[in-house]
Amino acid sequence: MKEYLKVLKIVPLFKDINEVEINTMLKCLNAHKKSYKKNEIILMAGQSVTEVGIVLSGCVQIMREDISGNRTILARFEKGNLFAEAFVCSNIKTLPITVSSISESVILFVDYHRIITTCSSACVFHAKLIKNMMAILADKNIMLSGKIEHLSKRTTKEKLLSYLSEQAAIKGNNEFTIPFNRQELADYLCVDRSAMSNELCKLRDEGILSFHRNNFMLYKFR
Repeated sequence: MKEYLKVLKIVPLFKDINEVEINTMLKCLNAHKKSYKKNEIILMAGQSVTEVGIVLSGCVQIMREDISGNRTILARFEKGNLFAEAFVCSNIKTLPITVSSISESVILFVDYHRIITTCSSACVFHAKLIKNMMAILADKNIMLSGKIEHLSKRTTKEKLLSYLSEQAAIKGNNEFTIPFNRQELADYLCVDRSAMSNELCKLRDEGILSFHRNNFMLYKFR
């Protein structure tokens, strides 16, 4: 686990906790890591889950499919991010989502109940862990609210501009790269891919933006 300590130091769960403390905590949290190949399923909808996943390397995607097989991408997380914590915290019996590895990835799993419950050794770190977990859940809720704002727009054009404007603001630059290809972006915004591609071309022709693959340059709106 030593090779991943630099990653763990940037994980929000371990904020304000030093490397020595992290090493001690990992044993207490019954932490274990597992490697996944590209496109391999990490967690499948319908299974039970009691552990929080931490991306040590690679990238994972959170998806949901309806009864007709239509896919919606909920989120994508890269190195240093957590996933499944909200579902474990809610004590739901089965997962409503699927988590897959979209590149070769290494995931660290930690027992959620050991995070929020003081162990028999009375580790002094649990107060920090609980505080950090609450902050993570709050941040994820804010992120979800942002996506709801995109999806609440009436047209595909408005959804695109809402999402791309947010990405420009996050990057602090009008030129930025998004983490999705065309089909994934359509799945994320819950729109038809062809209709979305047509709108992107119209926005380009109107001088509102330019793009090459997943790299965008956003100009002033007219």
